[in-house]
Amino acid sequence: MRSANRSFLQFLTWIAVALLCATAHAQEGQPLRANQNYTVIMQQPVETGDKIEVIDFFWYGCPYCYELLPKMEAWAKNKPADVVLRRVPAVLRENWLAQAHLYYTLDVLGEAERLHVKAFDAIHKDRLLSNDPDAVAEWAVQNGIDREKWRAAYFSREVPNRVRRAVELSQNYAVPGTPAVVVDGRFLTTSGMAGGVANVVPVLESLIKVARERRAAKPQ
Repeated sequence: MRSANRSFLQFLTWIAVALLCATAHAQEGQPLRANQNYTVIMQQPVETGDKIEVIDFFWYGCPYCYELLPKMEAWAKNKPADVVLRRVPAVLRENWLAQAHLYYTLDVLGEAERLHVKAFDAIHKDRLLSNDPDAVAEWAVQNGIDREKWRAAYFSREVPNRVRRAVELSQNYAVPGTPAVVVDGRFLTTSGMAGGVANVVPVLESLIKVARERRAAKPQ
């Protein structure tokens, strides 16, 4: 019973620290208010160990994700050393499955970093039909991927397994729409919550500070 009470008190302490940090950062100029431009979600497992995890939930068909893309890419190139970025294709509707399948095929082939931006461009500028396996294979070949290697990955068991996991993650993290960003498995913001695409990265940076101070407050 004492152990349970101690754990509960620690939990309350962490929440208090997070709220105090959020208030402090808002006073520094970042518009950071719980349940307004970010929300606290049920704590999810973090895969990055000692480093702060940032998950970019995106959908290739989302125009706001496409608008955010250059800002996130620029931020990722200069992100703090104690932060790791993960990309997860959100699956909130059945017709989002094809884009998740595309991303994880690239990932299985080790081409996600090289072609992530080009996949967005292909869908938004060139009107690539991402639900057409032949059209997607042709796009991959045009971008330097061997056709047989692409087909082997695209029709493998691993890709659907990863897509199913993306569906689970979208549900577990209570992703309401895209683009959505989750910091350290606890704090979630979207372009709508942040007050527009231009505010996503500033809110993200403030939430990283909250997560960093929250970690520092945890008993070792």
